[in-house]
Amino acid sequence: MMGYERPTNTGTGHGPDQGSGAGAGGHGHAHSHGPAAPVSRHLRKVIAAILIPFTAAVIVGLVVLWPGGAPSHKRTGVGFDRQTQQATVTKVVEVSCKSVNASGDAPTGDTSTAEGTSAQQEAGGTCKKATIRVDTGKDKGRTFTEIVQPDQPRQLHQSEKVVAAYEPSAPKDLQYSVADVNRRFPMGLLAGIFALAVVVVGRLRGVMALAALAISFMVLNFFVLPAILQGSNPLLVAVIGSSAIMLIALYMCHGLSARTSVAVLGTLVSLLLIGILGSEFVGWATLTGNTDDSTGLIHGLYPSIDMSGLLLAGVIIGSLGVLDDVTVTQTSAVWELHEANPTMGWRGLYRAGIRIGRDHIASVVNTLVLAYAGAALPLLLLFSIAQSSVGAVANSELVAEEIVRTLVGSIGLVASVPVTTALAALVVSADRPSPHTETATAGTAATDGAATGRGRRRRKP
Repeated sequence: MMGYERPTNTGTGHGPDQGSGAGAGGHGHAHSHGPAAPVSRHLRKVIAAILIPFTAAVIVGLVVLWPGGAPSHKRTGVGFDRQTQQATVTKVVEVSCKSVNASGDAPTGDTSTAEGTSAQQEAGGTCKKATIRVDTGKDKGRTFTEIVQPDQPRQLHQSEKVVAAYEPSAPKDLQYSVADVNRRFPMGLLAGIFALAVVVVGRLRGVMALAALAISFMVLNFFVLPAILQGSNPLLVAVIGSSAIMLIALYMCHGLSARTSVAVLGTLVSLLLIGILGSEFVGWATLTGNTDDSTGLIHGLYPSIDMSGLLLAGVIIGSLGVLDDVTVTQTSAVWELHEANPTMGWRGLYRAGIRIGRDHIASVVNTLVLAYAGAALPLLLLFSIAQSSVGAVANSELVAEEIVRTLVGSIGLVASVPVTTALAALVVSADRPSPHTETATAGTAATDGAATGRGRRRRKP
């Protein structure tokens, strides 16, 4: 009836002996938990007129910019850009550091400095000599030795799984070295516990959320990263990639409905604001995006990549996850307020929804700032050790990048609350049932109530 669905009367199928469970209270309970009324055909057309062209543009962007894989390059042997194999520590023995010193001379140094203290420990301390077996690759079964100094933060232990770096141009006895510890099992176990918790608590929604998460990583791995390496504009790639992730994740997790579409629109407007603000302030603050070893290596291997654009792409993608949470929550809140009081106008819905949103803003902004601060904690600790002033710390490019990233993302989050709340209030309030429908619904409810009342009277002794 003009887009309004009355929930099915659960009491009509009960016999006389079941009347006590289907009284007025049971009837009201059935209505309060019935399916939400779908929006009218006119509003569905308006929403579709916005989202269908947008979705089509995202698909076209994916097709046009699809990279077909990351470009190949000659390995530098630095950092992650080197060949690695899996290996196992088969034996560890203690030896004198002096006996394994390559130069044969005892290192010297001022013990008042960290370097001098380390040199003295290496001279007179006890080192470890580890034998490591290569478990994968063409040299499977081959062994090599590694000397572990007493002051090294990572000590090797027998039967420990490690990652061995391989350099083919080095002398044969120096081709392999321990690069890191193999953490696949604990990381995989933790991921399994996370997935189990999501499924147990979220059930089908949890399964869909995990599927959406997997697809999001596929978009990042097979589209965003290779497209940037191929030389495409990082900002354009990030906008198309994040839009695809947003559409897939929201509709998979929350269903194809007007409620989800309003959340998509709110997220889209907020991402647009983040992109504009980020572009302006990254340029205004002259942030190059080339601030550490990783970005320096990327720039050295692929000089054509716009590093400031890469920084901006990171801001957009990093803000997307929290934006989804805010927009979905605000949309759901407005929809539930409308279900509780269908006569409330859009202004009343907006005022009630924005009161919920203010609490959400306070918690989400604090979460975002602390997340960025936690990631940059070692850097902040270095500035604290150097006793630098707050102004000097904030002015350095390393910290300025995090400040711009945090504040731009937070502004987008704050803006998403009133934008999404207003959109949801306008859509849901414009969808009130017609007077004829309300009269029919009220008459049906009265008839059902009278019938259940007669059922109760028949059971009186």
